[in-house]
Amino acid sequence: METMPPLNILISDVAAERFHHDIARTLDGAPFRLLTPDDDAHAEAQIAFVSRDVTGHSTKHELTAATRRFYDAMLGAPQLRWVHAHSAGADRPVFHALLQRSVRVTTSSGANARTVAHSALAGVLALARRLPLLHEAQREHAWRPLLLEASPRDLAGQTAVLVGYGAIGRKLAMLLEALEMNVIVVRREAPANAETLPRSIALANIDRVLPHADWLVLACPLTPQTHGLVDAKRLALMPRGAHLVNVARGEVIVETDLIAALRDGGLAGAYLDVFEHEPLTAASPLWDLPNVILTPHMAGQSDSYYDAVGRLWLDNLARWCRGEPLVNEAH
Repeated sequence: METMPPLNILISDVAAERFHHDIARTLDGAPFRLLTPDDDAHAEAQIAFVSRDVTGHSTKHELTAATRRFYDAMLGAPQLRWVHAHSAGADRPVFHALLQRSVRVTTSSGANARTVAHSALAGVLALARRLPLLHEAQREHAWRPLLLEASPRDLAGQTAVLVGYGAIGRKLAMLLEALEMNVIVVRREAPANAETLPRSIALANIDRVLPHADWLVLACPLTPQTHGLVDAKRLALMPRGAHLVNVARGEVIVETDLIAALRDGGLAGAYLDVFEHEPLTAASPLWDLPNVILTPHMAGQSDSYYDAVGRLWLDNLARWCRGEPLVNEAH
């Protein structure tokens, strides 16, 4: 009887230890080999799992040596047929290169949607309650309550224009509506059902709703249509004193235009988790603007994220073995 050749999987040491038994159970007795970039046979990989520890502190702009080694192993594997990424998007250059080679790429879109939505909500609440100003007073040991004209404005009744209605956008819309905010969703295309709640409009018509946006919340993928979407012209359409939240991708905003709007008071404040270039350079004015809260692209990080990504990958691995369509496939 002819022996079935093993399925060769490129994987990190951390992920191999964490998911080895789950992989064996998923493959149901079929032979497999777990390969790392340090293995001599890594070029024989047919599948690669890019777990969160692989990218570590790397960004799509700057790679650590360990991340580069894993990427090089993928790019140097002529038999590679499928890669699963821990990220929600596949906008890193390595994935573009693999797609050009007809390697299938799937993402973990939805794995951390709840966490990202919670992070965006935290940004909204912190800015609405003027916590940066209060934190500054705390650091100065100054008792400065915000009274009368300085009182924070109630969120109830304010309008949030939410760009993106995927897994993150849907969860975030529910959270904002729970605060009694008026939510207008901007989608690639408006739904055919005009009675769909929340109110939705097509991306092409975003300029119509920006004058009503007390809050502009970005939770969309980076596409040719959303690249540079928020520029000086669109920021000027928003009411003076509005706020902005970005948990999408940094390139959705023209950063120099955003900085100008934050400096001149056109925008009252912003919560930013993503940036045009990551890591954000030490010279960026965003670090020191008193009306900005920024986090280092970690809105989706939580103690459950690693395993959630693993479950998505294992489900796709089972689909791969059965010849079924893969979930979250990038094109």
